[in-house]
Amino acid sequence: MPGEDGVVSNEPKRRVSIITEPISEARVGHDNFGFEPNKRKISQHSHHSEEGPVRRKSNLHNANADSSNNKSLDQRNGEVRSKKPSFSDAFAKINQEYENAQQNAHLEQSWIYALCMRCREEYTTPSWEPPGWQRICPYPLCPPYRQIARIISIILIGVLLWITAYVIIGDSAAPGGQLFQLVVLTVAANFGGFLISLTTLPRLIGMLLVGLLFQNVGWVNLDGEFTKVTAELRKIALTIILTRAGLEMDPHAFKKVYITILKLGLIPWIVEFGLIGVLTHFFLELPWLWSLLLGSIIAAVSPAVVVPCLFRLRTKGYGVAKGIPTLIIAVAGIDDAASVAVFGIMTSIMFTAKGLAFQIAQAPVCIFGGLGFGVFWGALCKYIPEREDAYVVPIRTLMLFGGGLLAVFGSEKIHFEGAGPLAVVFAAFTASYFWCGDGWELEDNPVSTAFEIFWMIFEPILFGITGASIKIRELDPHIVSIGIGCIYTCIIIRIIVTAGIAFGDQLNVKEKIFVAVSWMSKATVQAALGPVALKTVTTQHRPHEEHHFAELVKNFCILSIILSAPLGALLISVTGTKLLKKTKPITEPPEGWRRSHRPSLHDISIIDEDEEREDIEGIADEDTAANTLSNAQTSSVFAVTK
Repeated sequence: MPGEDGVVSNEPKRRVSIITEPISEARVGHDNFGFEPNKRKISQHSHHSEEGPVRRKSNLHNANADSSNNKSLDQRNGEVRSKKPSFSDAFAKINQEYENAQQNAHLEQSWIYALCMRCREEYTTPSWEPPGWQRICPYPLCPPYRQIARIISIILIGVLLWITAYVIIGDSAAPGGQLFQLVVLTVAANFGGFLISLTTLPRLIGMLLVGLLFQNVGWVNLDGEFTKVTAELRKIALTIILTRAGLEMDPHAFKKVYITILKLGLIPWIVEFGLIGVLTHFFLELPWLWSLLLGSIIAAVSPAVVVPCLFRLRTKGYGVAKGIPTLIIAVAGIDDAASVAVFGIMTSIMFTAKGLAFQIAQAPVCIFGGLGFGVFWGALCKYIPEREDAYVVPIRTLMLFGGGLLAVFGSEKIHFEGAGPLAVVFAAFTASYFWCGDGWELEDNPVSTAFEIFWMIFEPILFGITGASIKIRELDPHIVSIGIGCIYTCIIIRIIVTAGIAFGDQLNVKEKIFVAVSWMSKATVQAALGPVALKTVTTQHRPHEEHHFAELVKNFCILSIILSAPLGALLISVTGTKLLKKTKPITEPPEGWRRSHRPSLHDISIIDEDEEREDIEGIADEDTAANTLSNAQTSSVFAVTK
């Protein structure tokens, strides 16, 4: 290209900039490295001249030319230019990224992550820390200050309440008293649940085992007059369980697939209910009424075990395309409602000294009376309080909770025990339906949050005292072996029946098997209702033979929890990835699942689902991540070499 002196240059032609204004005759030579007129504007930030065209920097230029880290700069024809990165620099950078990814993947599988890092994942904002906190509790070996402060505050509140109870009640709240033992059992059960949750099993298993240990070691004694207190606590826990089940049912999803929900919820329940009744009648020699009473309890499915396991699968995309999580949640709610209602009708018939007409009226009065009161109370919660009230959330929570307690305790008082639990479920379901119509979201219902807090308090109480009611030395090995056989036989037959009747529901064979397996776990209803018959027999001073039957019912229920809950949770986690179809993450969750960061009400019994997140940007496992990074490393090396 001819220069200013007319000599032709042998240098290669290069385009080093993009001119933002039209080329004019006066601008000849602006792209020549050797041509530098006085009025040329060197860069957009230059103040040499306000005249002449404005040039943008070449794409080959480094925007941060002033920095000198890992770069060598030279001056060439008045232009600052950075060197191309060397082969060793690129190779070192790729290796560093690969080592960091491997280290992160290894950390998430280590015991440090399992015991320490999980405590930090539930927080979306950093925790404030007092000065010097990191020297006392370094990261990541200790939980954040927020977590420890929460634990300390709970302990202080508990101590204050205990001191107040001791001043009011006296010796029962003192060390050695039964109330004090109950408090210690509750705290220990909560800790035992946390330890079990580290194995990904439900927390309630640890709570049950702690109660069993305390009873058989002799650290707790809740017999005698204190059984009245534990019986009332069970009723309160049952009210919370049923209210949460009603609030979790999606009215719109129920309307769309109500035939499937009723079919899968009632037919397998009826089959298991009848099987338990027949097997226990002939093998355990229980009278028909007692065997059917036991069948009504055992046939219930435990959402506290099923739903959290499904939630972890759902976060990875398993089963969401066909709405399998919604189906299982709804069926579990219907299943529990049926168990509690039939149990109430059976106890009313068995333990009420009324005439034949009264006993015949039990079923229709309990069903229609419970439904009527539930719908009425749920509709009342729509209008009272007014929806724009500043205190609408706490008032609605107390209204729903108070109505549930009235239904449970009131129905027992008038000897129609089956109506109360049914009323609780439908009151919560009706109230949730109206609240969603007013603008609340089912997945982020603040009343559900309040009942989750109630459950955090009553869950260790319920399972702790349930485990403490078992005395191993009094168990008959022959009865235990028969009970194990009956439980597993009924579970297998229920799985076969459920998979067989799931025709016409747009589920393939694998999905039918998974749905059937997911309903094998027993826990919450069995823990709440198992000891009720024994308490009733004791308070009414029934014959000694009925005490034996009631003991069998209680032990059978607890045995079903121990045998089915851990196995059910394990099978759901293992078979879910094999039997369900995985889809890509979607922006809008399927119906029936929460969209907010608030944990699902069933998730209180298990560890946070975030622990199952993908290792590296959606890559399923560590081996795939290593292969992907290795391929990227090879490609980058070839690119640098070229």
